Amino acid sequence: MKRRQLLLGAVGLMASTALVAGCGSTPAATPTPAQDPTGNITFWSSMAGMDKVAEAFNASQDNIKVTFETVPNGASGGYAKLSTAITAGNGPDVATIEYPQLPQFVSNGQLQPLDGLIDKAATVDKLSEETKGLVQFGDQTYALPYDAAPMIMWYRKDMLDKAGVGVPKTWDEFEEAGKLIKAVAPEAHLASFNPNEAALTAALSWQAGAKWFGTEGDNWKVGVNDAATQKVATYWQKLIDEKIVKVQQSFSDEWSADLASGAVVGVLGANWSATGIQKRTEASGQKGQWIAAEVPNWGTPADAFYGGSSFNITKSSKNPAAAAKFIEYLATNPDAIKARGNTGSAFLAFPGLTPVAQKAFDASYFGNDIYQVFDKAYGTITPGWQWGPNWDITNTALKDAYGKLTSSGKVRDAVETAQTATVAGLKQNGLSVKE
Repeated sequence: MKRRQLLLGAVGLMASTALVAGCGSTPAATPTPAQDPTGNITFWSSMAGMDKVAEAFNASQDNIKVTFETVPNGASGGYAKLSTAITAGNGPDVATIEYPQLPQFVSNGQLQPLDGLIDKAATVDKLSEETKGLVQFGDQTYALPYDAAPMIMWYRKDMLDKAGVGVPKTWDEFEEAGKLIKAVAPEAHLASFNPNEAALTAALSWQAGAKWFGTEGDNWKVGVNDAATQKVATYWQKLIDEKIVKVQQSFSDEWSADLASGAVVGVLGANWSATGIQKRTEASGQKGQWIAAEVPNWGTPADAFYGGSSFNITKSSKNPAAAAKFIEYLATNPDAIKARGNTGSAFLAFPGLTPVAQKAFDASYFGNDIYQVFDKAYGTITPGWQWGPNWDITNTALKDAYGKLTSSGKVRDAVETAQTATVAGLKQNGLSVKE
């Protein structure tokens, strides 16, 4: 059973997933693009600087004109707006969708496959297997990836030095470092546990070898509470109980104040965290004190993606050939990266683009070569992860359960709750699910 076939079963495009499998469904034919597509297309994105990229594309040729519109990010209703517009037939030609949400748009039949529209040899074939896995379903490609965001640990190196510890290589060393820091700075926490970031729990579990979603025969297999995730949950609960980490909302006023004051001296984030850390700490004279490091592991170097977006052609596009030409530019052309300018410490999926973005970002605030760390982390992404057909269900259930962590709640109870809610929600959507 191919994942695309199971996804299509979710929205009743076939009578059931079993029927999809039984009839050996073949992908619908996609149009062959014109040699030089022409016409007008629209582009929706919440990503900063994409208006400048659209302008640069328009200036680079005369055949296609892109009209850009800024939309809210997903957490602020951007995906709801996009879904409604596509369903009504007046969505954009090109949209930006993050990796966890991508399968949901595919399952709803709201995106066009790119096969036959893009130059596969010049785009998809050059990607790593891990990034391909985020945008391909079965035999078809539904997006071109933009960034590939490895999970990164950021530390106040001066506080590690004060405690007499090096950069933790394993999670056991991380716990020990947290204890030693508290011994010299009792009010300090080595990091935060962010209940509003369910995707970070997914990344930590992914790194540990978890497989939250997969397929087995005609069924979706769901393991939000699998053994690897339970290990991660038990570990972080221990850190919370020992007050090595502080439970707080990421990007909140409290979190920002704690970074500035030194109440929190580490950030579990991704490559893109650099800008936020600098913004929150530079007024406190912390330049040169923060460093990037590979995330501690369970005994073998390993990592996962935390964040990242893709470019897609929506079902409502009337000019998919022109849209395909534009997303090739967005995802693979150095000129697009230059046009976007300095929008942070980007790490891009297509080979050769990260150095272009790196030139636009001043990383001198940090005490080490952060891009060298990004490169190493990217090389250890744990293979085999796939997102499920409706991330909203799992995301909401996990965040709601985490709301109890400051009282009587436990991390492990939260992942059990999320497992139950995910299975029930997918079944309600008409999917065949196996735990």
